Amino acid sequence: MEKCIIVAISDNSAIGRDNALLWHISEDLKFFRRTTSGHPVIMGRKTFESIGRPLPKRTNIVVSRGSEAPEGTLLAGSLAEAFEKAAEQQSERCFVIGGGQIYAQALELADRLIVTHVHTVIENADTFFPEIDPQLWKEDSRSEQYIDEETGYSFEFVEYVR
Repeated sequence: MEKCIIVAISDNSAIGRDNALLWHISEDLKFFRRTTSGHPVIMGRKTFESIGRPLPKRTNIVVSRGSEAPEGTLLAGSLAEAFEKAAEQQSERCFVIGGGQIYAQALELADRLIVTHVHTVIENADTFFPEIDPQLWKEDSRSEQYIDEETGYSFEFVEYVR
């Protein structure tokens, strides 16, 4: 099973503030839904709580030290256990969808990064994505650059492989 990380990051690697996304870019949310639908998604407890419900058409695996899985999810005590549960779902890919601590743990285990590069700097963010080391990660594909009409931010979809 290919282990993928999917994330939207700003030019200064910001990914969140106060357990929430930094922007609402409709095209990025549609891309996320298209890309992850039908595949297991792995997230930390805080990310699950910020979403507020299991994502439809996906097996939702929540990494938590808690003893009870949120309704509609599978509980994993570690990222390794989450990957094991994802592999049981008979899917060719699984996606790590956040948050910051889970991304940091998953980066060394992932096969592919699917990154929406949002071209802005977020000064007051409190969660950041680790550096994407160009010695380890090679660009596999890059979309054209788009502009979100609502925010005015330009962005592009880039995939990296080891």
